[in-house]
Amino acid sequence: MKQVKKQQQAGFTLVEILIVITLIAVAGTFVVGQLIDRLDEGNQMAAKAQIGNFKTIMEDYRRYCSQYPTSDQGLEALINKPTAAPDCPNYPASGFLQDKKVPMDPWGTPYIYESDGKSFTITSLGKDRKEGGTGADKDIKSNEL
Repeated sequence: MKQVKKQQQAGFTLVEILIVITLIAVAGTFVVGQLIDRLDEGNQMAAKAQIGNFKTIMEDYRRYCSQYPTSDQGLEALINKPTAAPDCPNYPASGFLQDKKVPMDPWGTPYIYESDGKSFTITSLGKDRKEGGTGADKDIKSNEL
């Protein structure tokens, strides 16, 4: 009589598989959290860089026009010659922005521009798109950079 050998099947138990899946999920949660934090930091840095560029462009505007655009003229004055007073007789034909478009902040919200013609503030409301906030929600203002 021949003896039949049973083959042992090697594999993982359901409990072992569930433990591995749980560990991967926990590690994934940590990694995703870190990525979101880095994305928020990147958006804040981008907003600060854009506002810094606006500050430089505003100085050019003031050299040509003897003052900053008023709140009523807004950032659109960097694209098209303002029709409302005060006038800018030396306004360059090409405007001040190459793309002929005022950029939005990194969160897709228009920058807030306030000016009396002598000084100005450009503000991004941050991730929450509301005034105030902390962390990624903190407002970024040109006069605080």
